[in-house]
Amino acid sequence: MGEALLRGIINSSLVAPELIYASDINKEKLGILSKELNINIANNNKELIDNSDIILIAVKPDIVKGVLSEISGISHQPKWFISIAAGINTSFIESILPDGISVVRVMPNTPAMVCEGMTAICPGKYANDDHINKAKQLFQAVGKTVIVNEKLMDAVTALSGSGPAFIFLLIETLADAGVQLGLSRNDALLMSTQTVLGSSKMLLETQEHPAVLKNRVTSPGGTTAIGLFELENNGFRSAIIKAIVSSAERSKELSTQSK
Repeated sequence: MGEALLRGIINSSLVAPELIYASDINKEKLGILSKELNINIANNNKELIDNSDIILIAVKPDIVKGVLSEISGISHQPKWFISIAAGINTSFIESILPDGISVVRVMPNTPAMVCEGMTAICPGKYANDDHINKAKQLFQAVGKTVIVNEKLMDAVTALSGSGPAFIFLLIETLADAGVQLGLSRNDALLMSTQTVLGSSKMLLETQEHPAVLKNRVTSPGGTTAIGLFELENNGFRSAIIKAIVSSAERSKELSTQSK
């Protein structure tokens, strides 16, 4: 995800590559990334922080505490932090860093890799409007953003974080149905994928309620009507809602375990 964000920022000319420093335990991967994007390699986290104004924490949740403890003695104002570590709240990060350091927590999703991500942003105790606006600007380079209260981040994790997996499953299922009806696998997959893409774009561009657009496709007694009836009859809505709610509950559990 950190790599996807870097590519989006550079491709949008938001920040010049020569101003970006990256540090990673995998030196081989870091070298390849440096050559591809023309960014600077920091030999360690201290060097990265010394050369940066905004520090992006893009590590696994279970090693966040170790990384923060390592850099807590070298970070200082006016440097500030953006964290994409899932399940790690701003108060936890603030408790390890020196008092007064600004932290913004974000939850992007994997479509950021193709600059169509959805990112939720919430400010920490010391973050101000300028920090929020800069975070928005950075993540709008790889998609769309919303500002949310931190107590809603588990819901965000379930909806937009896990959501792509649910959409991939839907597309796979649509394609399987097409194959069952005689379409080739490639044609069925293309038709399913483009149908989901086109439908999503219609919603974003028309700003219509999904029910309104759904009804425009549905003729009385027609093929869409009978298909929708079967979906409702088999608990389609209920299954989706249960999946999101269960994912949110799991997110809360993992948040507790990762600290």
